[in-house]
Amino acid sequence: GVVHSFGYNEAAGDYGHVVVTEHVVGAHRVWMLFGHLDASSAAFKRVGGKVRRGDRVGAMGDKHENGGWPAHVHFQLSLVRPSTHDMPGVVSLAQRAKALLEYPDPRLVAGPLYD
Repeated sequence: GVVHSFGYNEAAGDYGHVVVTEHVVGAHRVWMLFGHLDASSAAFKRVGGKVRRGDRVGAMGDKHENGGWPAHVHFQLSLVRPSTHDMPGVVSLAQRAKALLEYPDPRLVAGPLYD
């Protein structure tokens, strides 16, 4: 894949540092958002830079740089090309069915994450 975009969402409760990668899977394109990262995660990224299986995309950020969250990585898939480094992370119940078509369950890529 390639780096699609990256940036910083500084608001409390937001993603903090983000990297979005773009991949071709068969005849389809998929975008992967990695959020709540540390500042160094985007330091040497460039749009169009190659991302290969096994590459380190980023590292978990501390609360002061990741939107105020306990350390973790937000991983999200999108079948819709994002216009920036941001994607909706939460939707209303009324938007859920459409959102699942555009933003599939990340366990399809990551595998089972919890029991």
